[in-house]
Amino acid sequence: QVQLVESGGGLVQAGGSLRLSCTASGSIFSVNGAAWYRQAPGKQREVLATITKSGNSYYSSSLKGRFTVSRDNAKNTVYLQMNSLKPDDTAVYYCNTPPGSSAIGAWGQGTQVTVSS
Repeated sequence: QVQLVESGGGLVQAGGSLRLSCTASGSIFSVNGAAWYRQAPGKQREVLATITKSGNSYYSSSLKGRFTVSRDNAKNTVYLQMNSLKPDDTAVYYCNTPPGSSAIGAWGQGTQVTVSS
């Protein structure tokens, strides 16, 4: 199974920015597309953004244009640029293939994002 490693999280003040990265051990993203997810304490994991294998991107309406997903197929890496961060964005962030994909990678440990007010 393809391994996924997320990085780039940290502690940031409200209004700040972070750029998350996710690298796969194989070319799972170029074949299936990719998605970023997050899970806040006591809540279910939710889909934030997806990027299809053709490069089209889609976002949760709750983000209101603050996040941008991109990818580098040559590096098997996807990114999530997060701007105007809010305390409600505090969560563990994960990447994987989009929901319903025929292939799914092994869930990584995620990267913690903490936004202070």
